Amino acid sequence: MDSGAIRRRLALGTAVLAASGLLALASPASAEAAPAQCAGRKVKVLPFATGTVQVFKGNGYVCAVTLAARPGHRTAMSVSVQARGNRPVVDSGQFTLRAGPVTVHAGHRCVRVRGSVGAQSIGTGWILC
Repeated sequence: MDSGAIRRRLALGTAVLAASGLLALASPASAEAAPAQCAGRKVKVLPFATGTVQVFKGNGYVCAVTLAARPGHRTAMSVSVQARGNRPVVDSGQFTLRAGPVTVHAGHRCVRVRGSVGAQSIGTGWILC
């Protein structure tokens, strides 16, 4: 290998290393800015006065996220998904943007979804049967 080829490989390696470092620095900010989404396709949007519950389904799994209508200040939020015959999976607490995502394996069973932001809430009957 001649010295020109070595220099080109070193330059390429340095450029890749610098680019990966910049991506690592940019990732935490972009992760905070975008709400976490579930895998699968969005099948339901359940709006209510203080927020929205988004429901996703894919590969036998159902996932839900509650998003605040006015994010920024900490407020009580929750989201739950329950496959028929099982206990609900819940994420609740004081959040600024979202509660969840929560995921359950539903297979071909119906699910019940609930979400709340502050004093307002929404819930479904058995859906996605």
